[in-house]
Amino acid sequence: MNIAIIGSGTMGSGIAQVAATAECRVKIYDTKKEALEKAKQSLEKILNRLIEKGRIDDIEKTRIQSNITYVESLKDLSDADLTIEAIVENLDIKQKVFKELESYQSDEAIIASNTSSLSIASIASALEKPERCIGIHFFNPAPLMPLVEVVPAVQTSSKVFEDVFSIIESWKKIAVKAKDTPGFIVNRVARPFYGEALRIYEEGFAGLPEGEAGFATIDWAMKELGGFRMGPFQLMDFIGNDVNYTVTETVFTAFYYDPRYKPSLTQKRYAEAGYLGRKSGKGFYNYSENAKKIPPVKDKAQGEKIFNRILVMLINEAADALSLNIATAKDIDLAMTKGVNYPKGLLSWANKKRIDWCVEQMDFLYDTYREDRYRCSPLLRQLNKENKVFEI
Repeated sequence: MNIAIIGSGTMGSGIAQVAATAECRVKIYDTKKEALEKAKQSLEKILNRLIEKGRIDDIEKTRIQSNITYVESLKDLSDADLTIEAIVENLDIKQKVFKELESYQSDEAIIASNTSSLSIASIASALEKPERCIGIHFFNPAPLMPLVEVVPAVQTSSKVFEDVFSIIESWKKIAVKAKDTPGFIVNRVARPFYGEALRIYEEGFAGLPEGEAGFATIDWAMKELGGFRMGPFQLMDFIGNDVNYTVTETVFTAFYYDPRYKPSLTQKRYAEAGYLGRKSGKGFYNYSENAKKIPPVKDKAQGEKIFNRILVMLINEAADALSLNIATAKDIDLAMTKGVNYPKGLLSWANKKRIDWCVEQMDFLYDTYREDRYRCSPLLRQLNKENKVFEI
């Protein structure tokens, strides 16, 4: 199968590696020759590292590399069966590229976007044959993260969806179907992990200290009591405060300013100050060589309050995603465990904590704040009334 990748950055190169490993013939396109050379060198380093770890041998390395070619013209992608775009998150640019690409390809070729936040329907509208367009959202790093969200637009044909779903599974990835709504599954359901952690910090909830000790305390609660691999502030620093804030702002705007997705002024100020996280040497934490590590306040009662509040907000968001048919219960739980490494699926977690507990927690938050941000999902309330649980 002939696969084309538009964009030779980290994500595009990673997707190319996945496809080439799965015995596809891959062409990576970029407008900049130096970017293509950098991608080639990066793949060399990655494959050498895999050899050192005993994951592949020299023969496999050569096979993967021989499956990839690097091109500087969109015309060179004319023979692609499937093209995956992984460029800047700008609708106008994506539409322009897709429009030109379509003029070079056959009517049967599938054209996909790896966008994490833009409407697939809007991207598809630039094509003469919008039914060939679909979202294929990989997670970073693509070779390591098992989840791929497959997102059909309202225009996408059922055959294109079925073909793409099969292709992704043949690449040994876990494919889930997501509705074409802002954030799809993961970036929508995960918003409270960041947003509620920031809100808890801003209000000094449960006597939280200010500054790094406060961030560390919230992270400690989520890791120690919740089993998360990284706390929300660690993760925001890893992603980049500028990137994470922009995604939140995009989702907030796309949902017509629903207060559940309201961005945080704290994060905005950190981004404005240049405290972007690991990549800038300072974010919520200081990553400079001689920086003094400030410990968390390890109070279990305080930590449980923090953990329970963030968890129930995540559960509530997952329940709403299910009620609005964003995805099936199984796929929502798969997406959160395989896409962002949550220790449990959120709907399974809700069953374990009990649905009545979830409703009580949400009602307590709403009664306390009287903000629509804390409205309980109607589905949670219905399940509680009927004494049922999520069927996963």
